[in-house]
Amino acid sequence: QVQLVESGGGLVQAGGSLRLSCAASGNIFSINGMGWYRQAPGKQRELVAVITSGGETNYADSVKGRFTISRDNAKNTGYLGMNSLKPEDTAVYYCHADKVWYIDSLSAMRTIDDYWGQGTQVTVSS
Repeated sequence: QVQLVESGGGLVQAGGSLRLSCAASGNIFSINGMGWYRQAPGKQRELVAVITSGGETNYADSVKGRFTISRDNAKNTGYLGMNSLKPEDTAVYYCHADKVWYIDSLSAMRTIDDYWGQGTQVTVSS
């Protein structure tokens, strides 16, 4: 069974920092693009940052210069470093994978498209 598990969320004061992790578990072969999205109460889920398997990145304008997305392909893990946090960054942060290649219990290669983690809460107090 493949899972994306986020960690690292919590409560932080404005101006503080957090680092989120997204670990893919299971017999993973590779993961294409990975990304972080967030959803604040009463708002739609929005893109925060994405990174390709080759390391190319793209950020929402609201987080440019403050957040850094990265990944460790050997560990099948993605990261989101968040600095200079603002109260408006408060949201549930979700990890996303475009396509996950994995080996099933019968040793067959399979894929999962558009895969989401369960989310981790980030709360920034003023």
